[in-house]
Amino acid sequence: MDIATQSIEGGFAEPVFNAQTVFRAIMDAMARPGSVQALPSLAHPPAPLSATAGAVALALCDNDTPIWLDPRLQAEAPVKAWLGFHTGAPLANTPADAHFAIVANPAEMAALDGFAQGTQEYPDRSTTLILLVDDLASGPSLLLEGPGIEKTATIAPRAMPRHFVEQWKQNNHRFPRGVDIILAASGSLACLPRTTRIKTMEA
Repeated sequence: MDIATQSIEGGFAEPVFNAQTVFRAIMDAMARPGSVQALPSLAHPPAPLSATAGAVALALCDNDTPIWLDPRLQAEAPVKAWLGFHTGAPLANTPADAHFAIVANPAEMAALDGFAQGTQEYPDRSTTLILLVDDLASGPSLLLEGPGIEKTATIAPRAMPRHFVEQWKQNNHRFPRGVDIILAASGSLACLPRTTRIKTMEA
């Protein structure tokens, strides 16, 4: 299959309805950090972009939201063509220029402070990171506290960035600036908004 065909196929079958489904799952996950929201395979992007990450991109990105791709995705012309065709979003040259960043290899990811942090006046002008993780249950446990969490919540995403807990503490300290994270696993997603604190990380 050539790149042109790959770039056109695999979008939402019912764009409005599918986008609403994904958007609702993301909003629920942001409102209740650490909760895992099931998400059916609504998009079928070219590898290595996953169905979940592809669906999130289709729901959130448009021609006003530059996307930064990590080197693994940047190397795949079909992925860039698919995102361009289905979202119209331009590709950001640097992480600091991106409204959204899609990271297929979080373990090798650039530091969180290299992405757009927003400003004190416009904290929403920051990057939302979409991390492709293997799953949300088999990695080191993250104990979460903060708004939207009754006491604590636990999530265990697999294949997270190096020194993630330390980086996330620094992200908390930049509030109201800072990045938000969407964890995209197979068939589900979870969110870490910048207000969420990671209390401990158990091995």
